[in-house]
Amino acid sequence: MMTLDDLRNLDPKNIDSWPALPKLGVLLLALLALIAASYFLDWQSQLESISEAQKKEIVLRETFLDKKKQAINLEAYRQQLADIEKSFGVLLKQLPGKSEMEALLTDINQAGLGRGMQFELFKPAASENVSEFYAELPINIRVTGSYHDMGAFATDISKLSRIVLLTDVSLTQVKEGTLAMDAIARTYRYLDAEETAKRRKVEKDAKDKAAIK
Repeated sequence: MMTLDDLRNLDPKNIDSWPALPKLGVLLLALLALIAASYFLDWQSQLESISEAQKKEIVLRETFLDKKKQAINLEAYRQQLADIEKSFGVLLKQLPGKSEMEALLTDINQAGLGRGMQFELFKPAASENVSEFYAELPINIRVTGSYHDMGAFATDISKLSRIVLLTDVSLTQVKEGTLAMDAIARTYRYLDAEETAKRRKVEKDAKDKAAIK
């Protein structure tokens, strides 16, 4: 067994004459030094590149699976869109055009008179509340009649072929057996192509003006 003195007496210039155990130790140290140098000079950057590539692979795989899922459900999405467009078309048909509003106002008036009610107030607003596809016209009304007539009038309004909503309803007793109903009847109409184009132009001009500021 080699002692510390034996190791000190080894000639570093003549390693071939060393015993096997010291030679093995030197080779092991040289191998460790080579591995450390390779890691810091080359392997480290390669390992980082591999790690980045693995992360990209995960992202690409998730993107692929998401696109695949969308492709599988594409037909269902198309059918859903068609159903929405169909439902929107049905609702749109319940809105009168600009030229039909006068007839709708007459229908509301007739619904009350047909139930024997008296209109004390029937006042459409001076201007409409315009949205993207439709315009809302509030009408302030005040009618008098019996409690039964009030209920029948509200039912008749709900059965009109066009959409009319009674809001802000309040009832007061005028005399025995006679009530007065104050309400806002909200009617709607769709915007024609010219009105829609004009509205979009106004919105675009407003956005452009805001962007300049």
